[in-house]
Amino acid sequence: MSFLVEQVSDEDVSGAFSSGQPDALTLVYERFGPLVYSIALRSLSARSDAEDVTQQVFVSAWRSRGSFDRSRGTLGGWLVTITRNKVADALRERQKNSRVLLQVAGRATVQTPEAPADRVVDRIVLADELAQLPEAQRLVMVLAFYSDLTHEQIAQVLALPLGTVKSHIRRGLRRMRSSLEANGVAH
Repeated sequence: MSFLVEQVSDEDVSGAFSSGQPDALTLVYERFGPLVYSIALRSLSARSDAEDVTQQVFVSAWRSRGSFDRSRGTLGGWLVTITRNKVADALRERQKNSRVLLQVAGRATVQTPEAPADRVVDRIVLADELAQLPEAQRLVMVLAFYSDLTHEQIAQVLALPLGTVKSHIRRGLRRMRSSLEANGVAH
């Protein structure tokens, strides 16, 4: 099946998926399963959690395929968005479970994760700067730095030319640096 999926265009896979064709989910999983799993594994660091999230992504995508609009973006980009949401859900669940375990263990106060205050502030500042970028640049930057995808992988997922991906990253970094320097944050 892997050989066949490489012969089918992204547009054909998206069309088959959108219309709910019988083998469409298999095609979509063959095409994008490794990407979804890779993002989940890098974010969660546990194979079992990454496998669970991957399954949840494809079940959710299939059930909500009617909401996928091919004119608004690629199927790969849509699946990456679902993956990020499912990863966030898994991380929230982990945090909730660790709080419950700490409370059950008899601790009166619940400690927050071991992130130093400076790192938390840095993450908040960077997240705010990312949020200021235009959507196309923001999505490319998030895939590059949070999902740790190569430029080529990003180009494939978003169905963009490689040069466009590189330009978005370069302009995004330049814009973020200028903004941080203007706000006195950059050194």
